[in-house]
Amino acid sequence: MRVLLVEDDQALAQGIRAALRGEGYTLDCLADGLDAERALRDEAFDLVLLDLGLPRRDGLSLLRQVRARPDGQVPVLVLTARDATSDRIQGLDAGADDYLVKPFDVDELKARIRALLRRSQGRANPVLSQAGVSLAPARHEVRYRDQPVTLTPMEFQLLHQLLARPGTVLTRERLADALYGWQEAGPGNTLEVLIHNLRRKLDSGLIRTVRGVGYLIESP
Repeated sequence: MRVLLVEDDQALAQGIRAALRGEGYTLDCLADGLDAERALRDEAFDLVLLDLGLPRRDGLSLLRQVRARPDGQVPVLVLTARDATSDRIQGLDAGADDYLVKPFDVDELKARIRALLRRSQGRANPVLSQAGVSLAPARHEVRYRDQPVTLTPMEFQLLHQLLARPGTVLTRERLADALYGWQEAGPGNTLEVLIHNLRRKLDSGLIRTVRGVGYLIESP
């Protein structure tokens, strides 16, 4: 899952990045509202963590603009020091899906992220299943034919992307963005290596290559 963090407090941003590093998310970080506006217009994210007190463009204004677009349905979790009831109401009315007041507990942040992602994908049950493979994001667990399978974090993230959208071809570019975001770049053949490893560890026919485009897992 690709997450955009918009936070101008660099120490807090680094702390959130460290906390989420082992959770299977790709985290992109921006420090002001105008850069976030461009990113949300041009890129696809599964979740946004949004501070309100941002330079160049405040978070509430940005949130209202996102919600005004026909495609502006990305889940948004507001992270802010503004803890008055009126501030919370204003944030929720602007389109926030949830609201977390600083300072917050990291485990609560992780739980709220998981809940928002489940809700946005229309699933009360967080387990994804297809062709004998099941993936539980909250437990970071994969099973094949009811037997546990050990995956690396990158393999888990790639499988999660594909299982969450069965029947949809995901381009190489979209998968690379989901795996690395902007701040990192893997070797040119990393995606092929990860696909090969998943086919070896699971069903070799689970993931289909669409030549020149990308990959998909067939829907039932």
